[in-house]
Formats: sequence, C-alpha cells, structure tokens
Amino acid sequence: MALPGNVASDARALLRDQVIAAQRRSHQFYLGLALSLIATVVTGFWPTYFSTLLSGGVARPLVMHVHGAIFTGWMALLFLQIALAATGRVRTHRRVGTFGIWYGAAVFVMGVIATFAAPVIHLQRAEWTMEQAAGFLILPIGDMILFGGFFGAAVRFRNKPDVHKRLIIAATVALAFAAVARMNFSLPAFFVLWMAPMAALAAFDFVSAGRVHKVTAICIAAMVIGFPRVLLVEHPAWIAVGRALLGPFI
Repeated sequence: MALPGNVASDARALLRDQVIAAQRRSHQFYLGLALSLIATVVTGFWPTYFSTLLSGGVARPLVMHVHGAIFTGWMALLFLQIALAATGRVRTHRRVGTFGIWYGAAVFVMGVIATFAAPVIHLQRAEWTMEQAAGFLILPIGDMILFGGFFGAAVRFRNKPDVHKRLIIAATVALAFAAVARMNFSLPAFFVLWMAPMAALAAFDFVSAGRVHKVTAICIAAMVIGFPRVLLVEHPAWIAVGRALLGPFI
C-alpha cells in the first residue's frame, strides 16, 4: 500500500537530511585527519628542518630543499583537495586532482632521489659510517614502496571516491613515517603514533557504516607488515644489501 503523499514527502526529506548530515560528518572527519597529519609532519621536522629553515640556518644541498618543498606541498595539496570536496566544489576538486596525479608522481620520484641522496650526503660529510648509511636505506625505501603502492592504487580508483580518499590518506600516512621517526619515541609508541590516523579512519568506518572499509583494512595490513623494517636497520644481512645499493653513488 502506497504511503500518503505527505508521509512519503516527509520520509524523503528525512532521508535527504540524514545523507547530508553523514556527508558533513565525513567532510569534517577528513579535514581533521588532514590537519592532524600536517601537525605530525610539522612537529617531526620542526627541530631539524623547519625551525632552522626559518632562521636561515639550514645548510643542506639543493636536492634536499627541493625534496622538503615537494613533500610539504603534498600536505598542502591534501588539505586543499579535502577542503574543496567539503565545500561542494567537486568540479574544481577534479581539476586539481589531475594536477595532483603529476604532483604525486613528483613526490615519488623526489622521494626515491632523496632516499639515496641523504645517506650519501651524510657519508661525504663524515657524519655517518657506511654501516649507518646502508642500514638507514631500508626506512625510506619502505616509505616509497608504501606510498607508491597506495598512490598508484588511488590514481587507478580515482572514480571511486570511497576507495580513492582512503588510499590518499594511507599514502600520506606512509610519508609521515619519517616525521614520526624523528620524534625519538620507543618503538611501541612510534608504531601507535604513526598508525593513529589509520586507526581513526577504521573507527570512523565502523561508526558510520558498521564495518571497517576493506580498503582501510588492506592499507593497515600493508603498514603493519612494513613497520618491522625498523628492526633491520642494524641487521648484517640488510647492511650488506644497503652497501650494494649505495655502491654506485659513492
């Protein structure tokens, strides 16, 4: 039996209001998540880079400044894209997203360059031993594997917003590994702080949909698998691999 016209109209209005409220909560959550990631990056790099950069005291090769600028730009781009979506400017969000594909590729390329440039620079300045430089490599290599995988998948699924946005967040969390590492926490605290954005995303999924989105779960699993690389920094087997990888650059 059909509902009376006014009842059906009220039901549609209620459903519309619920959808709008859910979208608003989602936008607010992702904006908050982006801000928390920006705060993490600024906090992690403040003592060794941002504060000295503002005072004119950072004496590093140009390649590292370019690396820092591009990675900082990624954080700004993340916030801009979420803000555009939150304010309903979807068309602009998509146009900026086309640029974002190329920018993300630049982040990956520059990340790979910095992965090898940083230890080589420390070696040339006699700040690290060869063992330290070789051991260090496993950390940024892991970052780039995670970022590249998540970002590549985000590009592939850019027409599926629920998948795309989770992959972009995961890619950014992968980049934040370096910032958290500079905070000198114990390994358990390091892991908890690094994974906090993904845990928040999983909690939001569960609260809003009654289950954790499969993409969120897959990304978390990949990060959990990748985290123990921190235990290999001083392992002789990895140091031998790191030496071989650095060989062409020294």
